[in-house]
Amino acid sequence: MKKILVTGGAGYIGSHAVVELYQAGYQPVIVDNFSNSEESVLAGIESILGVAVPTYRVDCADEAALRGVFEAEPNIAGVIHFAAFKAVGESVQKPLAYFQNNVGSLLTLLAVMPEFGVENLVFSSSCTVYGIPDALPVTEATPTKPASSPYGRTKQMCEEIIHDVSGAPDNKLRTILLRYFNPIGAHDSAKIGELPLGVPNNLVPFITQTAAGIREKLTIFGNDYDTPDGTNIRDYIHVVDLAKAHIVAVQRLLDHKADETVETFNVGTGNGNTVLDVVQTFEKASGQKLNYVIGPRRPGDVPAIYADATKAEQVLGFKTETSLADSLASAWKWQQTLKK
Repeated sequence: MKKILVTGGAGYIGSHAVVELYQAGYQPVIVDNFSNSEESVLAGIESILGVAVPTYRVDCADEAALRGVFEAEPNIAGVIHFAAFKAVGESVQKPLAYFQNNVGSLLTLLAVMPEFGVENLVFSSSCTVYGIPDALPVTEATPTKPASSPYGRTKQMCEEIIHDVSGAPDNKLRTILLRYFNPIGAHDSAKIGELPLGVPNNLVPFITQTAAGIREKLTIFGNDYDTPDGTNIRDYIHVVDLAKAHIVAVQRLLDHKADETVETFNVGTGNGNTVLDVVQTFEKASGQKLNYVIGPRRPGDVPAIYADATKAEQVLGFKTETSLADSLASAWKWQQTLKK
């Protein structure tokens, strides 16, 4: 079993990627400082897989501690780097923390990897690098415009850093940048899923918590955008589909099939749904009526964005499988387990 280090492996996307890695025949190793995740996630992973996954409580920005992980886990074949703060709204309030954490952790990782001969990296990027696009859907060739939030800027910076490092003499780093859209849903087992600490920053957990009675109401941030119903448009991808894209990317790197030192892929469904679409689809999928109100726009939000996912399908052979309704049904199933 080839060993893959997964930073942020106890997080929402990371935990699902760990499960898919193991089931695809890899040995995942988790690094997480649990600043935005719960240790209970590890029990969920173990319950699904039937084995405990090696886990290190380490901050990826701590170079000595990260080096210690590589020393303790020889022969790491590649890294999937999820570890990052990820909330657009919060990044507007705490920009310095986002730059220190998101950019700092990548710099540390890139400094340590070559010391141990680790040359393969899958980087967790984001559609926020496109800023407010001039045309939809966005392709990988769509120009990146000024990001609408500090979070988006950290992803732009990280991509630029990876390109610069890859262009240096004697560099051996090979990277696949996965620009993904809006992950939702939970594992079919309902043993792992999105587990926000405190008030959710993302739409779907706020929806499920409202349906469960944890939140009094859902606030939709703006209904005066230039969209069919005035609410934001996003591309919502099931988290397990997204996790599987990382396994395909890892395999491409290990098989030396990458065409360039840095390759970029959009990972989305290719469909855009408004916030009201999501609310109404959830109500049908769950049988729950949602209490929601319209509020003011939220700083940092892009009006509309969704993917052209053609390149991922043609080059990686990757295509999403799960419908919006099924994704939302899995999120509701997961939420119901949290009430027990």
